[in-house]
Amino acid sequence: MTYETIELLINGEWRKGDGGGEDIVNPANEQVIGYTPHASAAELDMSLEASVAGFETWRATPPIKRQAVMEKAARILEADVDRIAHNLTMEMGKPVGEAKLELGFAIDVLRWYGEEGKRAYGRIIPPRIPGARQMMVKEPVGVCSAFVAWNFPAVNVMRKVAGALGAGCSLILKPSEETPATAVAIGRAMQEAGLPDGVLNIVFGVPDTVSRHILGSYIPRKLSFTGSVPVGKHLQKLAADTLKRCTMELGGHSPVIVFDDSDIDKALDSIGSNKFRNAGQVCISPTRFYVQENVYSKFVDGFTERAKAVKVGDGLEEGTQMGPLIAARRLDVMEGFVADARDKGAEVTAGGARMGNQGFFWEPTVMKDVPDEARIMSEEPFGPVAPVQAFKTMDEVIEKSNGLSFGLASYVYTSDGAKAKTMGEQLNAGLVGVNHPFVSMPETPFGGVNESGYGSEGGIEGLDAFLRTKFVTETGV
Repeated sequence: MTYETIELLINGEWRKGDGGGEDIVNPANEQVIGYTPHASAAELDMSLEASVAGFETWRATPPIKRQAVMEKAARILEADVDRIAHNLTMEMGKPVGEAKLELGFAIDVLRWYGEEGKRAYGRIIPPRIPGARQMMVKEPVGVCSAFVAWNFPAVNVMRKVAGALGAGCSLILKPSEETPATAVAIGRAMQEAGLPDGVLNIVFGVPDTVSRHILGSYIPRKLSFTGSVPVGKHLQKLAADTLKRCTMELGGHSPVIVFDDSDIDKALDSIGSNKFRNAGQVCISPTRFYVQENVYSKFVDGFTERAKAVKVGDGLEEGTQMGPLIAARRLDVMEGFVADARDKGAEVTAGGARMGNQGFFWEPTVMKDVPDEARIMSEEPFGPVAPVQAFKTMDEVIEKSNGLSFGLASYVYTSDGAKAKTMGEQLNAGLVGVNHPFVSMPETPFGGVNESGYGSEGGIEGLDAFLRTKFVTETGV
């Protein structure tokens, strides 16, 4: 299959870009597979102007007609899943089966927001003034901007696109320059489905240059960002100058608490495989494993066995369960985490090293007896490295789990209903999974607390993020 031709989308026109560009590298073999063009300053201005006109057209389009366009785009994407998934794997590395599942989820998100956009209800409020009518109405916030990370090229993009379109907003989207093909395929599907020109604009460029230009304008009234905590803080500061509302889906460091009353084999089957999904490059990936001391050895042995059995390779090869990391820079990070943990007394029971000399492959890694002082216990690994530590009491593990500034996802395994209830209440996270790791669906809110960000994507909360509230009160003349 031929890799997607990467272009900018501005006011319904696909453009080659006047601001230079960069090569796209396949992380499985380090070969150049394409080229991402950058937008010039003039083209960024064009996207801003186009988004204004696009918003006026789209907001005036009845929600039922907006939904019809989104549904048509969903069907176009479904018919093209094999090709898009192949390109997603080439640029990002994940197994093609995972790429297809991600695309299926993204299409579900598109459909859900299209339908939910028809239910952006207001309400009538009983008045204190005789004869008055009081109404709360929801209306689209306006032109929106979105910047997304590379690790989920379909879902990260679609949450922004579908949320904005479902609410009646226009959008300027900057996907990752490393993984652009999926976003371009989504843009082409939207255009083919009849989305009016200027409603969705796609630009690429040097991230800081693009963000300063777009966020420095008063035109966008909202920013939605998926990425790291430091970049999120930087973008929030830029957005503050023009008082844009923000949704920040930032990094995490998800604790996994395994109590001794849980079914250890089921817990391992559930969370063990989930750890190595997308090579651990998932913001809600389980990353700190706390196991009660009575079952600690059994858990470590089982986790080690499962990690060693993971088949690592090119995501396009049949049977591959885990692909490469996105770039060479991530291999250096994994090496640093493992070396630091070893120096502080941890024992590597599986993996712990780079695989081969071509492609950015890292062995699925398990480390036991990892002390709190190890960097990996306080810094998000964002890779296939799992530190395991024993604990004694529930109070102790709650304190450890809540001891960092992150608060995205947490996972608990127990057969005790009262214990599950307590953990659900006490864990400082936006997402809590009890006895399973599936904390993200199109119809459920997705987001963190504290330095993992704020606001939600998904669910009615995700649609509301692209809407603003207006109060209208009137009386007769």
